[in-house]
Amino acid sequence: MKLVLTFILVLQSISMSSSFKSQQLKYSRVREAYAEKENGILKLLDNKSIKIDELEVYLRAFKFGQKIQLWGKNKSDQKFKLIKEYKVCKKSGKLGPKRKQGDLQVPEGFYYIDRFNPASNFHLSLGINYPNQSDLFWADKTNPGGDIFIHGSCVTVGCLPITDDQIKELYIFCVEAKNNGQKKIPVHIFPAKLSNKNFDVLVSKHKEDQDKITVWKDLKSVYDSFNKTRQIPKVTFLKNGKHLIESKQ
Repeated sequence: MKLVLTFILVLQSISMSSSFKSQQLKYSRVREAYAEKENGILKLLDNKSIKIDELEVYLRAFKFGQKIQLWGKNKSDQKFKLIKEYKVCKKSGKLGPKRKQGDLQVPEGFYYIDRFNPASNFHLSLGINYPNQSDLFWADKTNPGGDIFIHGSCVTVGCLPITDDQIKELYIFCVEAKNNGQKKIPVHIFPAKLSNKNFDVLVSKHKEDQDKITVWKDLKSVYDSFNKTRQIPKVTFLKNGKHLIESKQ
């Protein structure tokens, strides 16, 4: 019995030592972020009845208005709850998707966090998987660009920067979600909050630009569906640059 218990403890120790969170905590900036922000994060989650060891997150960014919304839920819950909004402190480019290296555009579309950089030149950073399959259809074929991040340090040439203070908190939320087994943290980037009025204005101003209209129509479908159900629709990338969107009821 003693031997079995020892074996279990060893397995637990190995599991903990190899966890994503433990790997991130090897970096001083991540340790400092936890020291400063963990208690506040626990309070935010408690107010929403979300347990940190059950946390899943979803990010929505709006270029006009310069906001990043953090949504979260317990794994067992069906619906997301709005936890907090972060102000994007520097903007780059204009409304419309990113289509080539050096255009200074912030992407628009359906993405996920694909990298965590705890030693970033911009304090802490969360990589976004631009270009996605839709971008590759519409964008410059030789150099569509890349290296798009949500990061600290209020500078940008196509990223979504928030302050160092804010990225400490948002980074921890994402670390906790990934450590809980969330393989892909969705990041949906919209030109604006796509109310019917805002959408009609956008389409009217850019009616000759089929690229923008195509992406915005799909973003509108997801925006409306999530606002109604608080569940993320399933998005499938099609070969023609469009998306198949399956809303949850």
